[in-house]
Amino acid sequence: MITVGQQIDTNFTIKTVHQGEEKEVMFSDVLTKRSIISVYMKNNTSSCDRQTASLAEHAQWFEERGYQVIALSKDTCGSHKKYAEKKGIAFTLVSDPENFFATATDSMVEKKMYGKVYEAPSRSAFVIDTDGTILAVIEKVDTKAHAEELKTLIETL
Repeated sequence: MITVGQQIDTNFTIKTVHQGEEKEVMFSDVLTKRSIISVYMKNNTSSCDRQTASLAEHAQWFEERGYQVIALSKDTCGSHKKYAEKKGIAFTLVSDPENFFATATDSMVEKKMYGKVYEAPSRSAFVIDTDGTILAVIEKVDTKAHAEELKTLIETL
């Protein structure tokens, strides 16, 4: 996994949903200010719902300190639109089914489900500066207290 101080390659295309609007952009264009990228697996699953709800509840706190919150999963933009509306999410949701972000951050991990072994992005969070420099990493997110762990991290930067 990428470490603090390293810079990721931000020259890849992603799809975003923000306030119901869908866009296809370069990842570098999303980094308009310091960003918290929270990686989760799938919309409408219990752990992921707790993770994103925690961020939604505290998004203003991060905004007031100059950070934007972005949550990223493999879900489609159509799914993200419905999810944001249903859950009251005002921050940006990113669709990355090709795992470009996980590749850039070297955060693909081996997972097991129902006896199958496969590679998928880790449930992690990254604080990234506008130039792609990694400022902080949470390698394993606490889904129940995700915003709190990020707040503690942000206060140390």
